[in-house]
Amino acid sequence: MHDDELSGWSTAAFFTDELPRLEELAASDDGFVVEVMVHPDAPADLDYRVGVVVDVSVEVTPTGGHDWFDLGVVVQVDGRSIPFQTVFTALAQGRDKVLLPDGLRFTLDRRFDRLREILDEAGALGDTLKPSVPVSRYQVDLFDELDRLGLVDAQSAAWRTALGALAGGAKPEPVDVPAGVDAELRPYQREGFAWLAFLAEHDLGGVLADDMGLGKTLQTLAAVQRQRDRGAGPPVLVVAPTSVVGNWVAEARRFTPGLTVVAVSETTKKRRAKLAEVVDGADVVVTSYALFRLDADEYQALDWSMLVLDEAQFVKNRQSVAYRCARTLRAPVKLALTGTPLENNLMELWAILSITSPGLFPDPRRFADYYAGPIEREGHQSRLDLLRRRVAPFLLRRTKEDVAKELPARQELVTEVTLNPRHRRVYDQYLQRERKNVLGLVDELDSNRFKVFRSLSVLRQASLDVSLVDEKQADVPSSKLDVLFEMLDDVLAEGHNVLVFSQFTRFLRRVRDRLDEAGTGYAYLDGRTRKRAEAIERFTSGEVPLFLVSLKAGGFGLNLTAADYCILLDPWWNPAAEAQAVDRAHRIGQTRQVMVYRLVATDTIEDKVMALKAAKSRLFASVLDGGTSAASGITADDVRALLS
Repeated sequence: MHDDELSGWSTAAFFTDELPRLEELAASDDGFVVEVMVHPDAPADLDYRVGVVVDVSVEVTPTGGHDWFDLGVVVQVDGRSIPFQTVFTALAQGRDKVLLPDGLRFTLDRRFDRLREILDEAGALGDTLKPSVPVSRYQVDLFDELDRLGLVDAQSAAWRTALGALAGGAKPEPVDVPAGVDAELRPYQREGFAWLAFLAEHDLGGVLADDMGLGKTLQTLAAVQRQRDRGAGPPVLVVAPTSVVGNWVAEARRFTPGLTVVAVSETTKKRRAKLAEVVDGADVVVTSYALFRLDADEYQALDWSMLVLDEAQFVKNRQSVAYRCARTLRAPVKLALTGTPLENNLMELWAILSITSPGLFPDPRRFADYYAGPIEREGHQSRLDLLRRRVAPFLLRRTKEDVAKELPARQELVTEVTLNPRHRRVYDQYLQRERKNVLGLVDELDSNRFKVFRSLSVLRQASLDVSLVDEKQADVPSSKLDVLFEMLDDVLAEGHNVLVFSQFTRFLRRVRDRLDEAGTGYAYLDGRTRKRAEAIERFTSGEVPLFLVSLKAGGFGLNLTAADYCILLDPWWNPAAEAQAVDRAHRIGQTRQVMVYRLVATDTIEDKVMALKAAKSRLFASVLDGGTSAASGITADDVRALLS
């Protein structure tokens, strides 16, 4: 005698598949008996059977909110509606079989496999009790996939109206440049303007991520002009770095002279008038990130038709006050302009998109788990491909190589600097000391990040000039300074105009002191320079052939096409910072080949930085330019490599 106990799906399968055969056998064999006993607690309507026709569809209904819809999955088996929670529970648990209490069983086929993935990405499977899943109209690619699965053939008219124009991923139709724009837009600028105009017309936001120097300001001003031509309404608010506010005002007066532009350059405490009085009658209001943050309450209290975030990497940190101010500002359209929407990791891209397209990836933790982690740590190609598709309707990027083919070539070279014996000896002493300080901390990198980065900064400075670490070492000659001045002697003698960049203003001032000793004319710009415009004019007018610029002060807002040589004194693991610097010279308007020299001290931390920077560049290219994936973020292993 053998006893077997069955339950759930196995019981149902036995009753529908095996029991009829046993009963047939019993009918033909008098010695074989089949007894079926029903448990007293069994449902009265229990009837084990197999569902034959399984239909699934998705209903899309507006929630009443501007940006959100309810996505409801409707399943019918042999014409009978199946409870939403039952199917979602199975999907959430990774099951492909469903057994109902009354005995009906059916299988979830391949359509449900893809539906499971889509709903998992949308964050829907975490709660199986809700009758529907909220989705944003920014998640247009998600709707597209449901459509391709044949699940949304009978979509609501509201969805078609709100999303139909973007659903196919086609470029917006060309739009006439407004008569009020006093400029001839290049073909790619016309496309960018049409894209921005389309977003504004549909109350959507996005990121214009063109390379530096391709005219993002002009494209945006054209879109603003078109919006103002369609009806006044509240003004447009432009938030930019302090050094760029004046440039926005000048560009607006040049390209859109019919717009009334007001620059806010003081805090509420310093000016007598309230912000509402200052901006009254303006079409465009331009302010800095600092003032936007300090006077947040005043900006929040006013209505705006559009928010434009120039150099939007300023809001890449979702913990910052500037980010919160931009995220909560009341404006139906929010645009971000930046050539570097991600510099270090994918959460920076999430932060910017959460401002411009807030429903695209609503939850930062889910984005980190589903996209950032797998892509950065594992190079997960399918997640990378999916991320590109999701952001494509709301992020437009063109490179200079693609659209500005008339630009002269840019040649980039690495000049290796061998430390002189005294410099080498002191550097090695610092290296041994910092290794001891740091290597015990890297396993807990997050909690010791400040101490670790301080040690790395010490070694970077020592690679340049050991006196930056200890003034008592001032008599140790800087190998990098010696090589720089050998280069400058040749380059300046040949009549070239040169930009010299450094992350460290103290080292830049050492260059300045040595130029003073030699009697060589130059212009100088760092974060403390008061007469910024005068310094720029000295160089661009040709008064001096040499411009010393700190990366932080000169990484954006400058048009320095007068230069045809760029010298980067110290490499950094963030390639975006260097790219921003070089693009001061290599941009629209440049007619000469641009030579870029990176001075790298051999057998120092700078060698390691160059390798780490290459990984950062691959991450940027993988997400924005269609390259292959690479890891990102500075990890404990990275720190060990930098100190090896």
